Amino acid sequence: MSDERLRVCIGGGGGFIGSHLARRLVEQGHWVRCVDWAENTYFATDEFFNEFVLGDLRDPDVCRRAVDGCDWVFNMAADMGGMVRVLACACGHSDARAGCARAGAQGFIMSNAATLMHNNALIDTQLIEAARQAGVKRYFYASSACVYPARMQESTQAISLCESYAGAGEPEDDYGFEKRWGERVALAYGKDFEGFEVRVGRFHNIYGPQGTWRGGREKVPAAFCRKALTSDETFEVWGDGEQTRSFCFVDDCVDGVLRLMRSDCSEPLNIGSDELVSMNDLARLAIELAGRTLELRHVKGPQGVRGRNSDNTLIRKRLDWAPSITLKDGLQRTMCWIDAQLQQERAAGVNVEAEYAKSRVVQMRTPEAGGGAQGVRE
Repeated sequence: MSDERLRVCIGGGGGFIGSHLARRLVEQGHWVRCVDWAENTYFATDEFFNEFVLGDLRDPDVCRRAVDGCDWVFNMAADMGGMVRVLACACGHSDARAGCARAGAQGFIMSNAATLMHNNALIDTQLIEAARQAGVKRYFYASSACVYPARMQESTQAISLCESYAGAGEPEDDYGFEKRWGERVALAYGKDFEGFEVRVGRFHNIYGPQGTWRGGREKVPAAFCRKALTSDETFEVWGDGEQTRSFCFVDDCVDGVLRLMRSDCSEPLNIGSDELVSMNDLARLAIELAGRTLELRHVKGPQGVRGRNSDNTLIRKRLDWAPSITLKDGLQRTMCWIDAQLQQERAAGVNVEAEYAKSRVVQMRTPEAGGGAQGVRE
């Protein structure tokens, strides 16, 4: 990044990735405005922004206020709702969409597709139009590995998903369809409006400290770290544990986003690790890092797609870079942070072994018309 001090807006800046991105930019000396419907739970307010706007990005007035006077805008916001059963899904979010459908569990994503697509379409169109009108120079759109066809993810010997595969159609759910559409909207703006540069990153399973680690919305690395630290004798794994994923540490994700934003690459790029691991092996790694001896116990639960991995050929070619933090290193850092949270819980009198050794089933109710769960950010 140049020495120029930028004014930056991060939509969804109260979320996990958004707040890590904001903190990095503040550390680099840039002025950052975060916009979200709620503040971050785990960062002190002075750690990651200069200004916070509490507002709903479906509202065009909020969007105009958000981007006013900014050079760069990052759209990290999305309505994701939740699922009846919760496990980390293939694209790194806290719900197991396809797996829940196969298990017969209907939740927000599957039964409220219209609300989800309506809310996300409003966020995606209102924020980018406000940015264009405000004279923003560069705009980042946070997409998802959910744009890739489900039929390419039916084997534990995961196909590495290169960017061109998204054109094959049939994402695994309506969230993936909307994200693909959101990409096209952003790219069209970049093509049609001179001086308005657009960058698109497809996130694959982003995890790390300062993220949700309890309550049912946590991603699988955080859940496994928590269970490794609190389980007694056995360690719960949903399904057969043979499903495979790759996981990208949040620092690598932020590096990728900023490198892409600074580059002249106008095509979508995967931002994810290509270090593939089964859920059984991930559980064993978490147990090893916790210094415990636990037996895996497989219980009924959704598994999501059978295998998904990021193909990093294009990002290496375009940016001469790819995520490099190993799963073991990133999981160790995440576990240290979660262990500190558990120590605080213990000090407050919580029986963490009884409370946190199992994964929870989260019940969602359909939001009122026009509403949504915008609080679940990318």
